[in-house]
Amino acid sequence: MDDRGVSAPLHINGRDYRWPVAPVVVICFDGCDPAYLVAAERARAIPYLSRMMAEGFHGLALAAMPTFTNPNNIAIACGAPPAVTGVAGNYYLDRATGREVMVLDGHQMQAETIFARFSASGAQVAVVTAKDKLLRALARHHSGIALSAESPDEAIAAIGPIGAWERPDKYSADLSLFVLDAGVALLERRHCDIVYLSLSDYVQHKHAPDEPEAIAFMGAVDARIGRMLALGAVVGVVADHGMNDMAGPDGAPRVLYVQDELERAFGPGAARVICPITDPFVRHHASLGGFVRVYRRNDAIGLASMRDHLAGLDGVEQALLGAAACALYQLPEDGEGDIVVIAAPGVALGATAAEHDLSALAGHRLRSHGGTAEQQVPFILSHPLDPAFATRAEAGLRNFDIFDYAINGVTP
Repeated sequence: MDDRGVSAPLHINGRDYRWPVAPVVVICFDGCDPAYLVAAERARAIPYLSRMMAEGFHGLALAAMPTFTNPNNIAIACGAPPAVTGVAGNYYLDRATGREVMVLDGHQMQAETIFARFSASGAQVAVVTAKDKLLRALARHHSGIALSAESPDEAIAAIGPIGAWERPDKYSADLSLFVLDAGVALLERRHCDIVYLSLSDYVQHKHAPDEPEAIAFMGAVDARIGRMLALGAVVGVVADHGMNDMAGPDGAPRVLYVQDELERAFGPGAARVICPITDPFVRHHASLGGFVRVYRRNDAIGLASMRDHLAGLDGVEQALLGAAACALYQLPEDGEGDIVVIAAPGVALGATAAEHDLSALAGHRLRSHGGTAEQQVPFILSHPLDPAFATRAEAGLRNFDIFDYAINGVTP
């Protein structure tokens, strides 16, 4: 703090963040493809978001690759890409042990979060997530409020009644609405400098943008954003990834099983394919998405031959050697697969047909994410950008820029 009583900027992962002059709320609107905003605006269902887009700032940003929940939430929380954070998936193969590991905490993280640094410096910081798995990572070294909608009793005990909620169903829109209501309650009852609210993409996995359920959900989210604006918050809205339909005209999922294809071409045991979308929410996507990692198991097979074969398969947009994928998409080199495969738009990638239980989709069309087709996401702020940030935005935005812009780039 200087002699005027003004706290000095905090330097976090290569960026300087000033002390917030008003409560800053950033919402990670999980799975909010830009098409959901277009459909909701057409239905006149989102007056507050519409006003933010018209009077504040609205742009499109690129999410981190792969376009999954964990790497993007952590990138947003750190203001940095996966090459810096160390997190590039929900699920990975530990090369040292050969074990497959679901990411349920922050053990992979190599960077400090914005939340941890600000709370250690005396700021009042709150993190509320839809999912426990994310909370354990985002709350790493964070001494402020850290709550999850999957553990609502703890949240209610910490901040008091949250709307009329008791226990939201994790397979419903309610999980996200609980998070937003918790954010409203925090703003009403406590001084908060920074609030991060991370939602669930259950609705987007189940419903296309113009379906009534999606429009109703967008309206419910918008109403809660309106309450935050009325409480004087600077609100930033960004998504971790978009969402695309990956089913054919008959409703059957359009899936390429990459390990099965490799074993047909190169023999049994040629490779192990890891689907980094894999997480405990199996009904969302049956562990099928637009990005997989290939680990060669037979050293007699040339990696270039394997990559070239994969690149020629119908449904593949890119097949890249691991080092090339890291360089192109800012991924951490440690633990990266021998080959990265990215799906063509409208196609999902899996490992083997035997490993994916399509009944988990419960009769819905497969809607998922993970590839470049889901990389474009909305980037919305409640206030206009200062001129220097407006110029920067013209050069391109990443979703993990949101805290920089919300804290440094606007004047409430």
